[in-house]
Amino acid sequence: MKKPFVTLEQLKKITEKYPTPFYLYDEKGIRENVRRLQKAFSWNPGFREYFAVKATPNPFLLRLLKEEGCGTDCSSLTELMLADAVGFHGSDIMFSSNDTPAQEFVLAKKLGGIINLDDFTHIDYLKEATGIPETICCRYNPGGTFQISNAIMDNPGESKYGFPYDQLKEGFLKLRSYGAKRFGLHAFLASNTTDDAYYPTLAGILFRTAVDLYKQTGIAVSFINLSGGIGIPYRPEQKPADIEKIGEGVRMAYEEILVPAGLKNVDIYTELGRYILGPYGCLVTTAIHEKHIYKEYIGVDACAANLMRPAMYGAYHHITVMGKENAPCDHRYDITGSLCENNDKFAIDRMLPKINKGDLLVIHDAGAHGHAMGYNYNGRLRSAELLLKEDGPVELIRRAETPMDYFATLDFSETFQILKKREKELGIE
Repeated sequence: MKKPFVTLEQLKKITEKYPTPFYLYDEKGIRENVRRLQKAFSWNPGFREYFAVKATPNPFLLRLLKEEGCGTDCSSLTELMLADAVGFHGSDIMFSSNDTPAQEFVLAKKLGGIINLDDFTHIDYLKEATGIPETICCRYNPGGTFQISNAIMDNPGESKYGFPYDQLKEGFLKLRSYGAKRFGLHAFLASNTTDDAYYPTLAGILFRTAVDLYKQTGIAVSFINLSGGIGIPYRPEQKPADIEKIGEGVRMAYEEILVPAGLKNVDIYTELGRYILGPYGCLVTTAIHEKHIYKEYIGVDACAANLMRPAMYGAYHHITVMGKENAPCDHRYDITGSLCENNDKFAIDRMLPKINKGDLLVIHDAGAHGHAMGYNYNGRLRSAELLLKEDGPVELIRRAETPMDYFATLDFSETFQILKKREKELGIE
């Protein structure tokens, strides 16, 4: 059974000031988790975690992670701007290219970030846009299928990302001829897996690729980025990833493959947004309606616009009815939001304790790819984000949107002025 990191008493006090729905993050849990990761890879002197900004792009959380020694993995102009504003500069930033506009390459190079190229054709595109930096990284796509223990984890051959090996080799040579001096290698072959064999297996593939490139081109990579992919146990019965075991597995592959080939000083990087923040954020919502027709429904004040993963992927998120943690789960419910879409459900046929209107529900494991994936369909507004501090108080780290935020991009129009006037007349805050 999953246990929330916040109590009912704490939530009641929080909701006196901040109405639901809102996201709540656990500072203590986040810091401790980053330190576990760093300890697991402490055998590598150059190890660094580049937190995937897309997972949870909040400057307060990024600043917290910066204090813990993390860098940032960015994938867009605005993510680069956010990282820069928080104080990440130079090699603190990894910029992963993917169908990238020229202005994003220009900004990444201006900030001194490490550019991770996605395709062979991007080499000349980057050269023309802003020049080739001395440090460069390339994303590898080995093709085929990626398997562990006879289970297919991913199909790289069907993925739009990365260089196949022949293009990778040619790309390294071309980049060197253009002035690149320090090279990195990157790959991402599985998403959200708690299989402890994933990272060591991926590391083996990248380490052997680095050795082959060294033998064929004379280029020794300086760093290898294992990217993300280590997941979290969304379901209570799932076994969590063992980060100590994973770190040791990567170390063994490093010693077996890289060291004998003379590649003894390769830095290891990771991009573990979900692993770091996922379990330490939740969506807090209130039951506001109940409906008894062909099924039993509980309507809450959050919706898929606040957390889209269940609607989009059918993803499971555990739900705790606060104050009823030890009550029998003897009621079968669909937990729904208010969107005009029938897939706007946080749970389907979920066995839970009896839910009454006014009950507070905690939707677990929403700390990554939760608020970040919010949207405004039906004119629904994105919720606030709060940080539960290590010493107990709660800090507002993103206010809830207002109707005027929704209309703000119409500020040049007569309609916006009418709406702003009507907001005041209607007493909407």
